[in-house]
Amino acid sequence: MHKAQSIPHAAKIFSGTASEALAVEIAKHFGCDPGKLSIQRFADGEISPNYLESVRGDYIFLVQSTYSPGDNLMELLLMIDAAKRASAYKVIAVLPYYGYARQDRKDRPRVAIGSKLVANMLTAAGADRIVTMDLHAPQIQGYFDIPVDHLDSHAVFIPYIEQLQLKNLTFAAPDVGATNRIREIASYFNADMVICDKHRKRANEIASMRLIGDVEGRDVVIIDDICDTGGTLAKCAALIKEKGARSVRGNDYAPSVEW
Repeated sequence: MHKAQSIPHAAKIFSGTASEALAVEIAKHFGCDPGKLSIQRFADGEISPNYLESVRGDYIFLVQSTYSPGDNLMELLLMIDAAKRASAYKVIAVLPYYGYARQDRKDRPRVAIGSKLVANMLTAAGADRIVTMDLHAPQIQGYFDIPVDHLDSHAVFIPYIEQLQLKNLTFAAPDVGATNRIREIASYFNADMVICDKHRKRANEIASMRLIGDVEGRDVVIIDDICDTGGTLAKCAALIKEKGARSVRGNDYAPSVEW
């Protein structure tokens, strides 16, 4: 008897409406075009994705950030379900931005753990693997029972900061939660670090902030993982300038801005 030959699985890249430009760039890097996908929206807001080409037996990469999380997350879940029902071999959800990541624990009574719920929904929809980056807390990976590739944007920003050639470099954590992230980068540059310790009355509203460490005459780079209103970065930058820093830059996993 002849041994059956395995058929190689093709890889196809599709995009939701939240990450079309990124999906085009990713596909271009691999010398192809994004797959053809139609996403219909009914008058009541209902979303209906439809693959316009066969995905049977293929690796399907679905590129979709979940901000603002509601519609884009639902769109991704339906894209996953449609791909599984169309007999895709593997469905890999690529979330450059993972919505609800800030809700990663019960930090006060009677609240949801939103990032765990999102993990459950992605798994239940049929995702075989998750690719995401710069999670608010790395332990969110443990909410999944499927493989997670957690990418780190340090590979992009460290060379950028190096080419700035700042002589008195200091890194600033905009809150205590960012300390570990900043310590790793600061140790790479053999640079000092400071911490902006903030206290909130409620979400998106900072009641007070104080600086732990010395920034006198220093070139400071603030690094955070999420920028919502920008209030934390602005207040942190103002405080650092007030304490005598020579320059302040912000890298919120977005292009560098100098204040």
